[in-house]
Amino acid sequence: MANAYTEASIKTLSSTEHIRLRPGMYIGRLGNGAHAEDGIYVLIKETIDNSIDEFAMGNGKRIEIEVQDRLVRVRDYGRGIPLGKLVECVSIINTGAKYDSNTFQKAVGLNGVGQKAVNALSLEYCAQSVRDGQTRLVEFKQGKLVKEHKVTKTTERNGTIIAFVPDEALFGKDFKFRPEFIEDQLWNYAYLNRGLTLTLNGRAFKSANGLKDLLEKNLTGETLYPIIHLEGEDIEIALTHGAHYGEEYFSFVNGQHTTMGGTHQLAFREALVNTVRNFYKKEFDAADVRQSIIAAISVRVQEPIFESQTKTKLGSTEVGPSGPTIKEFIGKFVQQSLDTYLHKHKETADAILARIQESERERKDLAGIRNLARARAKTASLHNRKLRDCRQHLGEKGSRTEESSLFIVEGDSAAGSLTASRDVQTQAVFALKGKPLNTYGLSKKVIYENEEFHLLQSALNIEDGLDGLRYNNVIIATDADVDGMHIRLLLISFFLKFFPDLIARGHLYILETPLFRVRNKRKTIYCYSETEKQTAIGELGTTHEITRFKGLGEISANEFKDFIGENIRLEPVSLSHLHDSDDLLSFYMGKNTPKRQDFIIDNLYIEKDLVGA
Repeated sequence: MANAYTEASIKTLSSTEHIRLRPGMYIGRLGNGAHAEDGIYVLIKETIDNSIDEFAMGNGKRIEIEVQDRLVRVRDYGRGIPLGKLVECVSIINTGAKYDSNTFQKAVGLNGVGQKAVNALSLEYCAQSVRDGQTRLVEFKQGKLVKEHKVTKTTERNGTIIAFVPDEALFGKDFKFRPEFIEDQLWNYAYLNRGLTLTLNGRAFKSANGLKDLLEKNLTGETLYPIIHLEGEDIEIALTHGAHYGEEYFSFVNGQHTTMGGTHQLAFREALVNTVRNFYKKEFDAADVRQSIIAAISVRVQEPIFESQTKTKLGSTEVGPSGPTIKEFIGKFVQQSLDTYLHKHKETADAILARIQESERERKDLAGIRNLARARAKTASLHNRKLRDCRQHLGEKGSRTEESSLFIVEGDSAAGSLTASRDVQTQAVFALKGKPLNTYGLSKKVIYENEEFHLLQSALNIEDGLDGLRYNNVIIATDADVDGMHIRLLLISFFLKFFPDLIARGHLYILETPLFRVRNKRKTIYCYSETEKQTAIGELGTTHEITRFKGLGEISANEFKDFIGENIRLEPVSLSHLHDSDDLLSFYMGKNTPKRQDFIIDNLYIEKDLVGA
């Protein structure tokens, strides 16, 4: 019988209760810290954003961040929150100074939610403000005020200090901060705010050349010409072309990294094509103009409209209440500044033209084989059992599309276990028939000549870029043995060679599966390392038995549920610390060389070395 729907069914939640009950509305995904967009990093971002807004208004040139285990402390040297409103500003939703556009013309956060979410989602939270020789401290626990200290005198410099510990009741007992993700956040802040110094546990982050520095840090190969750096009022652009496939963009609005792009990124892509066509007086195909581009764009607009509280995608179409559209603003700037630059730098203009023509030739060469491959794939798909698709996909309507995942596994045995235990709503499975081809040194033609690669490309829907990507998470799930590692490397090489933006945007992962099962009659523990195995043995005592999993096919469907559900362990594949992908692929995936032979010999372990490791 259905529950009765009466007056007693209607509940009103406080803002704190609502944030804790529906955290995804405020910080996006929760996560355990393994992904750069997990909620614990959003908490840091929301806190630093307020300090950045102070800097943008000309207050404070230094922000100090400390992360010790799970404790985060952010100290700025701005004006400090007004002492009499400190409690309200960090705990009462829709409270702040940013509703007045005269005070914060182009701030990141405008709705008074961010810092309240940090407070509500923290086990412990403290806010201290220093203003003109006086200070006040307030303390919270899970968003509820526990102590409000009196105003006291101080010799500290003006500013705000926020300290918090994310609540493990929400983020899980195993969550942890990864320094590299925080460092990437701080570098982006530095690039967008020249003159500002940020420190992380004493290490300084500062940029002299803005987005030009950003591109130089993120390049993973040689460029075809020096970086073009263009600046105007409320807009900055840096761009170049490389030798890789695909397009790569870093876009920002009011200092916020819009990882999902938005209207400003679309406007830039269109403006770039139009400007190039006008300059060369030729109607190039848009894909040929943008092939292998790496670019960064930053704009500042009044009262930006984002598509979610996490502000990863801009939805605004206007620069300001009475200003031009974003498309007009960016289009006019790119047309004028880039056209002028190309007229002044003939070598760069010639290099861009050569790259476009090369892309055009390759596209035409591929046209015939691409049509044959599509026809073959269409026929094969009628009988193809490689892809066990899910029901919800990225970019489509649905409540769980952000969870959509494609597991790439080796062989039908592993595919069978995973398929039987997966969530059919969001988890798809693609089965390889063996080791894929090593694509190092090959052209994109191999994708169409190799049926398996073409079917994988079709399953992901990334032939023409990532705009149509069907799965938010692309997960390589191979056996924990030498062959499995080789297949993993071959797949990573494939994506790195032809679809590097899939990695750059954080979509590619490695599935971690247990190496051992330790159990007795009372309890079963799955272990991912030798250390975890020894701990489990100590916990279960002498009556235990140990099973070593050699392949995914050995793991039953019932067991698999534990490894791809709430307790899934994913290791993100990142380019953040890679300086030259061409050199990396050449060394590991190219022809054997004496240098690689020496590397193998120096890092070779024989069986006796592994005993007791």
